[in-house]
Amino acid sequence: MELSQIIPHIEALIFASDKPLTTLEMVELINNAFAFMEERVSLDQIEAAVEGIREKYNAEFYPFEVRESGGGFQFLTKKEFFKTVAQLNGDKFLKRLSNAALETLAIIAYKQPITKGEVEAIRGVNSDYSIQKLLEKELIIISGRNEDLPGKPLVYSTSRSFMDYFGINSTDDLPKIKEVLAEQSIQGTLINDATNEHAPKEGREEEQGTPVEATAVDENTKLIVADNGELIEQHLPSPNNEINSQTDSSPTTPTSTESTASAPNELPSATEGDTDDNDKTNNLSKDAKEEE
Repeated sequence: MELSQIIPHIEALIFASDKPLTTLEMVELINNAFAFMEERVSLDQIEAAVEGIREKYNAEFYPFEVRESGGGFQFLTKKEFFKTVAQLNGDKFLKRLSNAALETLAIIAYKQPITKGEVEAIRGVNSDYSIQKLLEKELIIISGRNEDLPGKPLVYSTSRSFMDYFGINSTDDLPKIKEVLAEQSIQGTLINDATNEHAPKEGREEEQGTPVEATAVDENTKLIVADNGELIEQHLPSPNNEINSQTDSSPTTPTSTESTASAPNELPSATEGDTDDNDKTNNLSKDAKEEE
């Protein structure tokens, strides 16, 4: 069967399907439609025909295109016509998931298959209502039971409607958690680094290749955030400094140590005077005896 004959049938199947259609389903449907033919349609022929259809509708004068979403192919209007189509299905586009439902859906998407108890352990609140709403919207499905846990609780996974809703083909297309956290993370300002900027250069090691040690903030120093966002050090008066200043301002008085230190210097002079008086007394006594 020629590709020119297969392409119209594939277009009809994709257009009439209410869900994304996979290439394997197309092969089965077309072969069933032409069961009387001896020659069967192969998967390679279907894939080549789908690729030709996608190139055809990528032209600018077509308002819709064939896109792979939700694990299969479907006709979708191009994004340039969103506002026009929204006038027709405005209520449908305005319906959004609540924050609780989005949290539950995100946990199931990244941790699937997962039980309701595990979801509640992560969220910290009861999730019965959120899981029920997600089941009603067919964004998640019951994929089985956990045979290892007591009571064999039900486990939940995302559905093909989930992939179609978010425009992905498999859970591998979900953004990585590290990428999401990297976009949302904010690097904080380190106090030590901010202090080093205002610290004098004398206390830093300026040798090349030697790491500069962080200047510790003294207990009498207070960091203040200025209007421009910079950290400024404000030195607070300490009790020890006040005592030292009072001591320095008091008048100096001679101490007992100074008086005692000068005493030995005066002792020799006093001793010499006494010796002279004693000599004179002895001489007078001798003269008196000689006269007698």
